[in-house]
Amino acid sequence: MTDAGPSAPYLSVHAVNVYVRNQDRSLRFYLDCLGFTLALDAKMQSGRRWVAVSPPNGTTVLSLIEPEKDSPEFKLIGRNTQVTFVTEDVAAKFREWRLRGVKFRHTPRLRRIKYEAEPVLGRSPVWGVISTRFEDLDRNTFALVSVDEVSQALEMERRARAEQQEAERRAAQELEIATSVQSRLFPQTCPPLNTLEYAGICVQARRVGGDYYDFLELGRDRLGLVVGDIAGKGIAAALLMANLQANLRSQCAIALDEPERFLQSVNRLFFQNTEEHAYATLFFAEYDDQTRRLRYANCGHLAALLLRRDDTLDRLEPTATVLGLFDAWECSTGERILECGDTLALYTDGITEAFNDADEEFGEVRLVEALRRHCGRPSKDLLQSVIGEVREFSPKEQQDDITLIVAKCL
Repeated sequence: MTDAGPSAPYLSVHAVNVYVRNQDRSLRFYLDCLGFTLALDAKMQSGRRWVAVSPPNGTTVLSLIEPEKDSPEFKLIGRNTQVTFVTEDVAAKFREWRLRGVKFRHTPRLRRIKYEAEPVLGRSPVWGVISTRFEDLDRNTFALVSVDEVSQALEMERRARAEQQEAERRAAQELEIATSVQSRLFPQTCPPLNTLEYAGICVQARRVGGDYYDFLELGRDRLGLVVGDIAGKGIAAALLMANLQANLRSQCAIALDEPERFLQSVNRLFFQNTEEHAYATLFFAEYDDQTRRLRYANCGHLAALLLRRDDTLDRLEPTATVLGLFDAWECSTGERILECGDTLALYTDGITEAFNDADEEFGEVRLVEALRRHCGRPSKDLLQSVIGEVREFSPKEQQDDITLIVAKCL
């Protein structure tokens, strides 16, 4: 016997043939008296009609076939079909169907069946089978049974499977909604600037995640560039990401003149609205389109990379600790002036901590090399080129969210 593992093909009984004299008349009996449902009523290419019914909660159907009078199948009308229906309460089904006019051969009876099995407390198990027989309008007969432990176990298994499938369906639907909602939290437009061309991307390891990037229109030709990374993964991280985004956008009016107070306010709200172990790293930069000044705060995040046009590298290191762990929190800011040809890259550790088959990290060095190779391309193309190199380096299943912003000074 071969093992039917998860990859084994699906197998079930498709249909059982029941031969009847009149399909319309029999169909009404199965639908109205037995409470079956119509599974199929169609005309085949041969011109014959195919009618099929299914019992409630059943996975197999009965094909009601009306054979020619001179055919061998016609002689099978009125036979013992050898079909057995299982129910958890034969007596209740017997009463229900008899009131609807169904004919039974006898009232439900109890039979004791002794199975050869391992003895329990010195006794072999004895299971009781309650059964009866009924017939349709053409005297085709069927068995109706309930087997105490067996039928109950089967019914419990069926219900558990149905509940699991329903839970999985609801979870998939909720995840689909969460994915749609989170996709709208990322910036949908890029406010136009004269001296900066920029773009961002987030490639999530799961349907939803905790990486975050944003472009905030601060007014007076100023743009906020944001990259964040929530501790954790999945839906829990996505909820914290939405909380952080709401805090940033609600407080960004004070970012222009008082960036330190702006970030203190964001930290306080994040601290108050999340559990004590929740935190996020964040890189916030405010760019002045007129002076090309970049004022930034690195809150426990990876150092931003400023690749100068003379090929030198300027790393924008942390200026504060992470957000959300401390109520009393201070930060400082740094400044840089961007020159024509400079390229700024903000990213999360999903890039640098991508591993290859040799268990090597992609790392900051490879990221800088990739930026240098492709820095002559427009920002959107530069993003795709760098992400492509990361995926080529680490072709297996993505383990962490990948987020990248690149901005090129014009």
